[in-house]
Amino acid sequence: MKSFSRREFIHTTALTGLWGLANLKAAALELPSFIAQRRSSTLNYIESMRLKDGPYGQYRYAAAMPECTLYSSTYAAMTRSLYRDLDSLTTDQRREWIGYLQSQQDDDGLFRDPRIFGEGWYKADPEWCGRRHLTCHVITALTCLGAVAAKPLICLEPFYDKRKFLAWLVERDWSKVDFVGNEVLNVGTLLQYARDFQKEPRAGESMGFMLAWLTEHHLDATTGLWGNYDTNTGPGLSRGVMGAYHFWLLYFYDRAQVPHAEAAVTHILRTQGGKDEGFGQGVHGPRSSACEDIDSIDPLVRLLATSRQRGAIEKALARAEDHVWKHQNDDGGFTWIRGTAFQYGHPLLSAPVDGSGMFPTWFRTLSLAYLGKGLSKSHSASFAWHFSNCPGIQFFFA
Repeated sequence: MKSFSRREFIHTTALTGLWGLANLKAAALELPSFIAQRRSSTLNYIESMRLKDGPYGQYRYAAAMPECTLYSSTYAAMTRSLYRDLDSLTTDQRREWIGYLQSQQDDDGLFRDPRIFGEGWYKADPEWCGRRHLTCHVITALTCLGAVAAKPLICLEPFYDKRKFLAWLVERDWSKVDFVGNEVLNVGTLLQYARDFQKEPRAGESMGFMLAWLTEHHLDATTGLWGNYDTNTGPGLSRGVMGAYHFWLLYFYDRAQVPHAEAAVTHILRTQGGKDEGFGQGVHGPRSSACEDIDSIDPLVRLLATSRQRGAIEKALARAEDHVWKHQNDDGGFTWIRGTAFQYGHPLLSAPVDGSGMFPTWFRTLSLAYLGKGLSKSHSASFAWHFSNCPGIQFFFA
């Protein structure tokens, strides 16, 4: 079990108000009862999804699912990392979990789950949700576990040629920027990972080219958003912010200036206020999904310190916190949207109406971790969340 140094302990208690013991096991922390109970129940739910036969680290998506999936294993690693639970692993458990993840990597560097690919969304391996998307999850999970992808990302070779990269960017369907956002984030995340974790120098050059191009193309200076959605309509506004969120992550990770940030904040704030306190505006129905919530919460938290609209941001985040917690079920997991069943593109990644699933459990827990960074006086701020600081979604730089 990892222990804090005196300096780290003082830093943690000063930031979060945790007056606990040095190890980060819930039973040893004098946490407020609310967060202690919620943390324990979420970790119990995740443990209930773990297959007990075979190597450690294989998880089902939901209670009714008969098989493990690679996606679910990444959700488990990322959520347990947020809650500082991976320090409880034995050496053998960590080795087996890493081994399971590494065994799914193809020679081109991308990861593949043979149970998933070939059906549903994944039949054609689409750029927005296919192997690149899965790979971005796996590299974060590996980082959480203290490992680096074993094989180089050969799949990135076309993106080291600026002419080919430019053609790829131009050919995206910019009329559907919420889908393009995923496509661009997947490539950008892998470039950042190849640069920083696999020490590929060409990836850095390509990453700089990508950010410069994004800043100059398909960006509306009056909204801070990309694409041509009508932001005077709820769905148009939501889709614009959802797409921009994926681009912003690339800027945030590289500590690059977000273009037209103040205009962007104004429009992100407008996404809140449907039938709940979330940020959905009709894309997934009358209520807000885990995706719409984090797509607004994440940039609001990151832009909080520099925005002229700090007060409005803090009010919006405070309203959102209770909304996110309300999606936690009695079993400790989280649901995607209240009153709705959800399937993430494949039958093995599905949960019933109001049922818990590994994807929303991770995504909503990550939203709470960011809310903890943005709201100093809140339930979510009473825990010292752990961020992997791997490119992608689960990083936070002070």
